[in-house]
Amino acid sequence: MIGIRRYFDGRLFFADTPQWLLDQFDKKIEQKEATGKITTWERSRNGEYYTHKSEEWGKKAWFKPTVERDRLVFNIIKPKDRNITKPVYGYYHGHLIETFLNHFDQNFTKAEATALAARGDRCSSEE
Repeated sequence: MIGIRRYFDGRLFFADTPQWLLDQFDKKIEQKEATGKITTWERSRNGEYYTHKSEEWGKKAWFKPTVERDRLVFNIIKPKDRNITKPVYGYYHGHLIETFLNHFDQNFTKAEATALAARGDRCSSEE
């Protein structure tokens, strides 16, 4: 980020029950049955973060969720060994929203993503 820090949240899913929405995301990732299973995201070993599973995009960034009163926020976090590039930032944001639209469209009212890093994001070593 150059010079200006923007103070708003990044990926938001506005929902009446944000904790339930996160719990359902976890269940769909972990479920054994193929129908309805989320196959493109995985949790970190400690269960605190999410990353993409594909060979091309896997572990190039991580999302850390935070549950607030009326929203589920995902902040993007860089891996230990590299900064997040624009293509990775765009892909991760777009695919997370796509996943929620495909699996949980009846369970949130609006999704938003920021064009640049937001409060709580760590895209580079300088943040």
